[in-house]
Parts: sequence; C-alpha cells; structure tokens
Amino acid sequence: MEPTGRPPLFVKSTVTVPEVASISRHGYFGDWSIFCGAFKSCKLVFLGPSIYLEYIGFLANKWWKMPEGKVIPVRVAVRCRPLIQKEKDEGCQQCLHFIPNEPQVVLGKDKAFTYDYVFNMNDSQKDVYSSCCKSLVDNIFKGYNATILAYGQTGSGKTHSMSGYYEAAIGEEIEDMGVIPRVLRDLFFGIDDRGDCDFTVKVSYLEIYNEDLVDLLCPPSRRETLNIRENIEGGIKIPGLREVQVSSYSETMRCLELGSQGRTTGATAMNNTSSRSHAIFTIHIEQKKKEDMDDACEAKFHLVDLAGSERAKRTRAEGERFKEGVNINMGLLALGNVISALGEDSQRGRHIPYRDAKLTRLLQDSLGGNSHTLMIACISPADSNMEETLNTLRYADRARKIKNKPIVNRDPQAAEIMRLKQLVQQLQEQMIHGGGAVTITSLSSLNLIKHIFVFSSSDSDDLSSLQDRNRILEEENTKLTVELQKAVDQSTALCENLIKLEMKCDRLKNRLEDLKKDTGVDLEALSSSIDIENNPHLKDQLTD
Repeated sequence: MEPTGRPPLFVKSTVTVPEVASISRHGYFGDWSIFCGAFKSCKLVFLGPSIYLEYIGFLANKWWKMPEGKVIPVRVAVRCRPLIQKEKDEGCQQCLHFIPNEPQVVLGKDKAFTYDYVFNMNDSQKDVYSSCCKSLVDNIFKGYNATILAYGQTGSGKTHSMSGYYEAAIGEEIEDMGVIPRVLRDLFFGIDDRGDCDFTVKVSYLEIYNEDLVDLLCPPSRRETLNIRENIEGGIKIPGLREVQVSSYSETMRCLELGSQGRTTGATAMNNTSSRSHAIFTIHIEQKKKEDMDDACEAKFHLVDLAGSERAKRTRAEGERFKEGVNINMGLLALGNVISALGEDSQRGRHIPYRDAKLTRLLQDSLGGNSHTLMIACISPADSNMEETLNTLRYADRARKIKNKPIVNRDPQAAEIMRLKQLVQQLQEQMIHGGGAVTITSLSSLNLIKHIFVFSSSDSDDLSSLQDRNRILEEENTKLTVELQKAVDQSTALCENLIKLEMKCDRLKNRLEDLKKDTGVDLEALSSSIDIENNPHLKDQLTD
C-alpha cells in the first residue's frame, strides 16, 4: 500500500476525540466519523511524553488501496471404498495402489496421481473429516464461505461419505457419522464455546432433479419449481426457497433427515439406492459480538452431494431412469467444462460457462469465487470400473488447478471500523509495553506505518495555538454565515416586491390599451403637456 502524498498528521502527546475531529475537518481524514467511532468505542487516549506515529493508513478509501484477498487453490481429497460383495462375487480385482504416507494413488501399473489428501479403503469416516474437513468449520467462524462437494461415479460411496447414517448421527453413534453430521456437530460446539457472540443459524436443502430446483424442506404437496435469480451485487438467490432457523444440533439433524427422505432415489443395475438428483444442504451463519455490534460477519457453508456419473449400458436404465441419467450427466458435463475453463492457463480471462446448467450457477462462488472449497472424489477399486475411476481421477486433478479468492463476509463500513479498532488496540498495547516512547515496529507488517514523526512539547504548544486560532475563525465564520443568510433573505424580499411591481405595470398598460381602443383618443396626446397656442392641431383633436 502506498500513500497518496497527503501531509502527515501531527498529534500532540494527548489526543482526544474532539481534537481528532477538529483535525479531520481540515482535510487530514477522509471519513472522520468512522475514525472517531473507532476511538470512541475503544475509549482510548494517547498518553506519554512522545508518541511515534505515522499516517494511519487508509482512513478513507481514496488514500490507500485495500490488500487483495488471498488466492488459494481448491483442495481435492480422493477416497476409495472397499470392494462390495457384488464385485467380489463377480471376481473383480483391485486396480488401485496407494503410496504409503504420501497423498498419491496409482491406477493400474503406471497412471499415478497426486492430490491434497488420499484415503484408502481402511480409512474411517473420522479420518476423512479430521484431515480435510474440520478446518473449514473453523473458517466459518472467521467469516469465510466454505463448500464441500462429493463427486464420483454411481455407487462409489459419495452419499455414505457425506451423510453416513442419519440414525447413527442422531443416536450419537460417532463412528458411522458422515461429513455433514460431523460439520453440524462441530458447528454447534463452536457456537457454544463462543459465548461472547450472538449467532443466527438458518438451513436450506434443495435438489436439482431433471434440471428442476426442488425445495426438500417444503412439504411435498406444496412444492413448486424454483428459479435462480441474481441480486444487485451479482450473487445468486433463489426466491421461494425455505430457510429454517435452527438453534441446536438435533434440530438441524431433523431438518436434514426430513429433506433426505424427500430426495429422489432409484434402483439401477449398479446401485439399489442410487441418488437421482444433485443435493445441496446450505448452512447460513450470522454472528455478532455482544459487546460491539459493529463486529459482525456472515458465512455460508454448502454441503453438496452430487449424483453419480453413469453409463446407460452398465446401469441398464430405461424410461424415466434413463432420462434421469441423461440430466445427471448433462449437469456433470457442465461442471466439468467450468472446471476445465477455470483450471487451464490458456482459458484465463475467457468466458466461464456457469450458466450452462443450474448446478454450475449454484456453485459459482464455490468454483473460482469467494469460498474455501474441498472436493471429495470417491472412486471404486474394482478393475471393472477402471475406466470410470480414471475419468474421476482426471476430473479431480483438473479441479486442483482452480484458484479461489475467499474474503471475510463483512459490511464494508463495519470492516473499516474493525480494521481501525485493531490498529488502535495494537497502538495501545505498544504504549503499555513500551513505556513513554512507543515504537510501533509490529505494525510494519501490516503496511500501515510508513513515516514516523516524533512530537515534542513545543509541537504541542504550536498545535494548541493553531487550535485556538481555528476556534476563533470558526466563530467568525458562524457570524458571517448568519449575516449572509440575512442578506439573502432581504434580497429575496426585494426580488418578490420587484416582481409584484412589474405585474402591476403590465396590468396598467393593458388597461390603457383597452381605453384607447374604446375611446379612440391618442393617449400620447393626453400624457404630454398640451400647449394649444403652439400646437393648434391638438386643439381640433380635443374638441372633436
């Protein structure tokens, strides 16, 4: 950050809010109300014989540039399920090899892939959650958006990884809990641990079935097809989507179980309980500090269970099941195109086809936007599924190239106030630890301190005299303003009188014209001094 050349702010040994306000009115601060608000709330007065202070950066947006959000990649975890009994009966062999203590997986003999996390068939639900999901819950309390999405072919274990068994989660059988119940449990544990904040938690649950949006928390008899709209900030909103306010883990789990019961499933040749829709469970959290209502932020946590990619030849789908499979693959194809466009260097700056499908529009922030995102790619170890497994691994590898830019979701004015409060707090800490002379070396890391000025008692006297002169000038200015207002009022009254006189003059002229027409007398003769002796022709005209 670079200053724009404003003159430095000279502050005496003791700085009070009125003095800061007086200085700010002379142009040293852009928005001094925000600045003073930060000081008032902190109840801070600078004390000591001298203070090392500098420009306090970016007190108005036009002076300093805010640091850009940190760019981070989408994280990818690969999870392999065990061979199921059907695959064992068919004589399928394992085609995957895992490198010990390394996030690598080898398909066949030579197709190696590296990811952020790799979990083999022996890793538990707890291992998956603790390694790659738990940190996202911590980010939620910092005000960041988060997304976890599960991808893979049909029957690869996506729903098991994301949901587990809801009965187990409600019954506190920890081992079988999936990602979503564990996220909810830790979320409410975190809320209970943060007694200094007020939280509002709302949840929504929808599915994309045959490219139609369905509200899973709405009773089936009242469900209507929903549409996607954009708000004025360019974000996504869904009018009519029901958001349920919850206050406990068990209450949230009941909403999740209710929605899951209404989700569309069906039997295919590869999976007896195949999900026929993409499901998105969203948690919306608002938090405010009890002692400071300006310290508020909000975040959204999307938990996405995608329907599995499938081939009609293997699923033997017909009729309605075939149509469902086509729509599922269309959505996943659009998602793959978005991932490819975001991940390829040659595609940067080009159009990203978010609008090709409703799934990609809903995940617009999660892929290349404002979110911490984790993809869990679920795969099968059976050699009969080698081709689908290879496609999933390639899909996941492309997703690692996506760069997101998460930011804290806070109102801009509230964010500026909080930034100033943090600066004031650090200055106060430096004063306490450093004694009379304060060295603000720790703030250099924030790029807020650029030039340091030392102020002696003579500087304080000069400032006091300037303030006295400023007070006298302000009083004179007030008096002149009052006199000017009186002059303006008088001028206005004179203008009104002039207008009235002009109107009267016009009316008299009109009456004289009418009189001339009625009598036929030359009014100019009447208005002049008549000298009959010198003007005999007027005598004849008057006597006629």
